[in-house]
Amino acid sequence: MVTELITCPHCDSTEIVKNGFAPNGKQKYLCHACGRQSRRNPSPNGYTEERKEEILRAYQERSSLRGLRRTFGVSPTTVIGWLKKSGSARAGGHPPLRRGRDTSAGAGTG
Repeated sequence: MVTELITCPHCDSTEIVKNGFAPNGKQKYLCHACGRQSRRNPSPNGYTEERKEEILRAYQERSSLRGLRRTFGVSPTTVIGWLKKSGSARAGGHPPLRRGRDTSAGAGTG
């Protein structure tokens, strides 16, 4: 029987025990020293840069956030986060994203 020595990627402790499986089928481990969970060789999260650029390009071509959800399966919250980080909301065809009530001139006067 071959025994592999696994260390915690967070604290480098060897007090590691198996702790179930992740949804993708990979083995999860729990560190008794720091209490954190980890996986061996975790796959990167999220979208590739090419896919992200493709989605942002579609947004700049006047696709709605709901349309992006239908077409690409990406959450509107994710797209909004990307836009805030890149500052692309102003560069594209859409107006900047706003939160809250409309306080433009003429709104609410009467």
